[in-house]
Amino acid sequence: MAFSTAAPAKPTAAFVGASWAALFLGVIAYAVGLWNASMTLSEKGFYAAVLALGLFAAISLQKSVRDRAEGLPVTALYLGLCWAVVGLSILMLAVGLVNSGMALSEKGFYGLAFAMALFASVAVQKNVRDALRYHPNHVPPDHLTRGA
Repeated sequence: MAFSTAAPAKPTAAFVGASWAALFLGVIAYAVGLWNASMTLSEKGFYAAVLALGLFAAISLQKSVRDRAEGLPVTALYLGLCWAVVGLSILMLAVGLVNSGMALSEKGFYGLAFAMALFASVAVQKNVRDALRYHPNHVPPDHLTRGA
């Protein structure tokens, strides 16, 4: 499989800012919704843990896919686990919301805030990785500089 070694463009300040704003908005909206929800602490803890699991898994998946695209070694097992855990977090949220006694509007709110936070976390991680290439102290991996 051939990989492109072309450096990605440096992310614009507007895209970086929008990505961080979307991440904070998604996480804060989700957290404020939990804070104001009339559910037990264990339910609130479950939904908070699902968000934390989803964010970590989405970031790890993005990094693994990016590493593999750049020719860095990523085992199929780890990549598969990343995909599985992202799917598991989405499934856990869906099952929790379907079985909750919340109003449909509340369920939609949590689903949208969760999706926005996951998407934004991937965008933020991508921006951090792309911007790193333009950092003055950045040393590219050997496989990207060979033959250049």
